[in-house]
Amino acid sequence: FLSCREQPIFSTRAHVFQIDPATKRNWIPASKHALTVSYFYDATRNVYRIISVGGTKAIINSTITPNMTFTKTSQKFGQWADSRANTVYGLGFASEQHLSQFAEKFQEVKEAARLAREKSQDKTELTNPALSITSHQVLPSPIISSNGPGEDKLFRSQSADVEITTEKERLKKMLSEGSVSEVQWEAEFFSLQDNNNKLVAALHEANANVDQWKKQLTAYQEETETLRQRVAELESQGTHDSSSENNKEELSQTLEELELLIKAKDEEIRVLKSQKCGRWEAEGEREETLQKLQELEARNAELEQRLHLAEQTLAETLAEREKMHNEVTKVAEIMDVKIFELSELRQGLAKLLES
Repeated sequence: FLSCREQPIFSTRAHVFQIDPATKRNWIPASKHALTVSYFYDATRNVYRIISVGGTKAIINSTITPNMTFTKTSQKFGQWADSRANTVYGLGFASEQHLSQFAEKFQEVKEAARLAREKSQDKTELTNPALSITSHQVLPSPIISSNGPGEDKLFRSQSADVEITTEKERLKKMLSEGSVSEVQWEAEFFSLQDNNNKLVAALHEANANVDQWKKQLTAYQEETETLRQRVAELESQGTHDSSSENNKEELSQTLEELELLIKAKDEEIRVLKSQKCGRWEAEGEREETLQKLQELEARNAELEQRLHLAEQTLAETLAEREKMHNEVTKVAEIMDVKIFELSELRQGLAKLLES
C-alpha cells in the first residue's frame, strides 16, 4: 500500500481506535500497544495520506482531503472521519503535547491538500476551455461526502446525493452522540497499561536490588557478630588487665618501700661515715664497721637492681596496656561504621518496601 514515490513527513506514536460499525458509538482498539502513525506525501500525485501499520496489516490508510476535520475530544484523544474508508479513526496519545503536534500537522497537510486541489482545478480549466464552458452550462448535482462538498470528482444522480447526504447526517449524528467520556476512559486505559508495564519492570528491578541488599545485610550482620566476639575477647583481656593493674599497684608500692629503705640506708651510711673517725679507735671496731658498710653497700646494690627490674616490668605492663587500649579503640570505631552502614541499609530497605 506504500509506493516508492511516497515519503514520510511526520511520525508519532499513539493508540489507534476505529468506530464500532455495528453501534457507531463505541471504539474498538486496533492493537494492544501504541503504534507508529505517520503522514506520507506522494509528490507525483500531490497526495497526502495518514498510514499506520500493525505487523503486516495497514491499520490506518486514510487519504487527507480539504474537507476533513481533526477534532480533539479530550486532552489526549482526537478523531477524524474518512468517508472513503467508511469509518472514523481515533488516536489516543501519551501526552497533550503529542496530540497538539499531530493536530497542527493535520491542519498543515489539509491546507496543502486544498492548495493542491485548487492548483489542479485551475490547470484543468486552462488546458480544457471547452470542458470549462460545458461545466458552467450544465450544472451537475452537488458533490456530497461525509466531510463536506467537493471531495469526489464524480457526478452523481439526485438519489445518490440524497443517500450521501443521509450518510453524512448519520455520521454527524454518530460523532455528536459519541461518548466523550468513553473515549477518554479507553485512552486513559491504554496509557495506564503502558505505565503499568513500566511499573512492573521497575518492581522487578527493585526486587532484584532488595535481594542484593538482603545479601549485603546478611554479610554485614555476620561481620558485626565477628566484631562483637572480638570485643568480648578484648573485654576478657581487659579483665586480665585489671589483675595486671593490681600487680602494677603492688609493684609501685614495693618500689616506694624500696626507695624509702634505700634512703634510710643511705642516711645510715652517711651517719656511719661521719662517725667513722671517732668510733674507729680500735681495730676491731673498725673491721666490724667496714664489714657492716660493705654489707650495706651490697644491700643497696641489690635494692637498686630490684628497683630497676621493677621499673622495667612496670614499663612493659604500661606498653602492653596501651597497645590493647589502641586495639579496642580501633575495633570500636570499625563497629560504629558498620552499625551506621547497617542503619542506613535498613532505612533504605524500609523506604523501598513502603513504596
